[in-house]
Amino acid sequence: MAGEITNSTQIVVPARTRVWLAPVGTAAPADATVAMPSAWYSVGLTTEDSLKFNEEPSFEQVKSAQMDFPSRTFQTSDSATIEVDLQQWNGRNFRAVFGGGTITEITPAGAPAGAKHYRFAPPRIGGRSEVAACIEVIDGEKVYRYMVPRAMQMEGVQTDLQKAKEAVLPLRLAVQGGDEADAWYLITNDPSFSSAA
Repeated sequence: MAGEITNSTQIVVPARTRVWLAPVGTAAPADATVAMPSAWYSVGLTTEDSLKFNEEPSFEQVKSAQMDFPSRTFQTSDSATIEVDLQQWNGRNFRAVFGGGTITEITPAGAPAGAKHYRFAPPRIGGRSEVAACIEVIDGEKVYRYMVPRAMQMEGVQTDLQKAKEAVLPLRLAVQGGDEADAWYLITNDPSFSSAA
């Protein structure tokens, strides 16, 4: 077909992915390949096929008696989510998955000297906290970073505890804000994103 552009180098195969979290307001990385600032932490290992970024705008349609198709369509809202299943159980990941919470050190009665146990309590209603998030996708030399300045865990947590497979922590973040700044944006070193490409 005339004018068709085919370029197999523009196919992305996510050979490596990482998910990073940080307190809201933490400085974002300056570009796609600079080391993540120290305040960002990796959630660690995740399942192979669980990472998803979903962007779902909502629309309304105006219908008219004189037309078979809508006479006008307009966007009413926008939403985006991050989904990933975490394989590593630790305090940071538990707080991320449950939208906050507290971890306190406890000393069990009758335990050997120096023994430490920890108590995690999920946040109460109204106590959920927001986080900043970054999805990093690596395909050879190309790096893509989805940056989300504000997100919140807004789904329930179901953890399957089965003998024959690892138990995962489902992280489900809903993107917040966007009226005064970008709710999310992508940074990449992929030259095909150039305005001249």
